[in-house]
Amino acid sequence: MKEKILNQLQNFSKGMFVPVLILPIAGIIIAMGNILTNAKLAEYFPFLKNDIIYGLGKMLSGSLVSILINLGIIFCVGLAVGLSKKKKAEAAFTSLLVFLVFINAMNIFLKFTNKLVPADALRGSGQTMVLGVQVLDMGVFLGIILGIVVAYVHNRFCEKEFNGAFQIYGGSRLVFIILIPITVILSIVFSYVWPSVQYGISSMGEFIKGAGNFGVFTYGTLERLLIPTGLHHLVYTPFLYTSLGGVAEIGGKVFEGARNIYFAEMADPTITQLSASVIWDARGLSKMFGLIGACLAMYHTALPKNKSKIKAILIPAAVTSILAGVTEPIEFSFMFVAPILFVLHAFLSGLGMVVLNVFGVRAIGPNGLIDFLLYNIPLGIDKTGWPMFILIGLAQFAMYYFIFRFLIVKFKLKTPGREDDGNTKLYSKSDYKEKSAKDKKAGSSNLAPVIVEGLGGKDNIIKVDNCYTRLRLVLKDSSIVNKELLQNETAASGVVIKGENVQVVYGLKVTSVRRSVDEYLGIEAN
Repeated sequence: MKEKILNQLQNFSKGMFVPVLILPIAGIIIAMGNILTNAKLAEYFPFLKNDIIYGLGKMLSGSLVSILINLGIIFCVGLAVGLSKKKKAEAAFTSLLVFLVFINAMNIFLKFTNKLVPADALRGSGQTMVLGVQVLDMGVFLGIILGIVVAYVHNRFCEKEFNGAFQIYGGSRLVFIILIPITVILSIVFSYVWPSVQYGISSMGEFIKGAGNFGVFTYGTLERLLIPTGLHHLVYTPFLYTSLGGVAEIGGKVFEGARNIYFAEMADPTITQLSASVIWDARGLSKMFGLIGACLAMYHTALPKNKSKIKAILIPAAVTSILAGVTEPIEFSFMFVAPILFVLHAFLSGLGMVVLNVFGVRAIGPNGLIDFLLYNIPLGIDKTGWPMFILIGLAQFAMYYFIFRFLIVKFKLKTPGREDDGNTKLYSKSDYKEKSAKDKKAGSSNLAPVIVEGLGGKDNIIKVDNCYTRLRLVLKDSSIVNKELLQNETAASGVVIKGENVQVVYGLKVTSVRRSVDEYLGIEAN
């Protein structure tokens, strides 16, 4: 049962990537619009005072904010696509129809039962306008629930076909037919149930806020501790996109979730200081600073004969962590050989967020330096306090370095570069050049046969999927996975095996790796 629950959570976590990964793009465009309309920058760059440029900036920031206030439908469609196993385009179309049916069915039922509040009294009533329809304010949870329901029914009935006159009602049309009564019933059920859920969510948010820095510490620590399971997305996503991460009215519109509030406040020039909810999206501190100190500690404690080898691995891993916030290559380098360091890393990551909160720093950098520069610099020091973010980051760098170095030496931990039995494969400069060449080929069909072989062959693979950095698979027998082959011959940074679920870490090139494996296996629907 435990393994079954874990499998379902991992599938849900993978499905969440479809809607979640598109939102940072919206944030970056909003940031660009904010740059073009920033009055302080216009003093140094006169061309920004041009009406056309200013108008373009307003259009960019204003139009993308509309995504943030319609996250329900975005998550509904995105999650249906992410969780559906085949015919994903049809699943997306069905989810859109279901969303429209739900909000209108709920609106009609609320009218019948005289539960609709006057349109001018929506604030604080628990109701809101969704696509021009007044319903209970379920926020992003509405999209998540409907996306899961649609995907479940779609996966079961999308290939069901009929003969004769009923042939036209098979496939995706049958899925929609089945979903209509389900959706209407759900709209009625949630009309009664959701007010209690709203109260529970509000109470949980208040509890975490009431816990103060302990709540921030718990959040930051868990977000890192769950990295090996791939379930860390389930920790931060509710805080970034639902009322758990805060609720704020900005420019006459209500926004829920830390990231949504941040983007909305970023686009509003009348706001002089960002709200405290932004702290939930300050997860990039350890990515840009802490783990770099850990890398330096591992390098300085490496055996002399392995110095050049470990440097060839740690430098590109550190650069990737700083720029893009991809931390798995570093974390996997000590996660299994020295688990105590990984637990310490999670502890220090949570502690770093507490320090940011204590000093009132409102800068964010969830995905590394690039995001940090685009999101925070244009807003100015007063609004974000970004220089203090850097100072705290440098302090965290030093803390990671000295504590990691002390523990590695004190307990003789076999971190990369310190093993003398050859169990861990490290690379010299010549090896690294060869590995880099393999990295470039990793997206081609040349490595697909090797990857499939390392996974136990075609017949052993049940399902292929991927997230931001990992190839995620469901296998018939995970005990025959060849970790050494995958790491040494396909440039994988690490391999995680949890029951029938296997995750192979390839970093940012995972999409091309997934594509090549799909082509080799003859999978086209995904």
